[in-house]
Amino acid sequence: MAITYSISDLAREFDLTTRAMRFYEDMGLLQPERSGPGGRNRVYSGRDRTRLKLTLRAKRLGLSLTEAKEIIEMYDSPRDTGPQLQKFLLVLAQHQKQLEAQMADLQANLDELKVHQREAKALLTKSLRKKEIETKIKEQA
Repeated sequence: MAITYSISDLAREFDLTTRAMRFYEDMGLLQPERSGPGGRNRVYSGRDRTRLKLTLRAKRLGLSLTEAKEIIEMYDSPRDTGPQLQKFLLVLAQHQKQLEAQMADLQANLDELKVHQREAKALLTKSLRKKEIETKIKEQA
């Protein structure tokens, strides 16, 4: 008999809420069987567990759930793996470009922040020196 999982089992294993699990099901990423009265209980297969693991890995890479679904579904189909791998590489290359652009923006932001910090420190030092001089003048008067 194949190993199956409840929604709570997988949610606990992957540190997710059951709401997140239902959302992934609504997106078509998971397709649990239904059991119990009125089909209220979800029964997840090993395939669902693997798809969830791949979905979470794609999310960590920053891919959208739509991109994750496209890639995961490519591997579910019995087609030639060449086009599947080309599509996967294309998605990864596009995402890499996006991340590199974001990283460049962040670096520019950090550089600008450092400039403002230096300017603020210089102004503070100048202000403190001015107060020291004013205090000495008052003491001498």
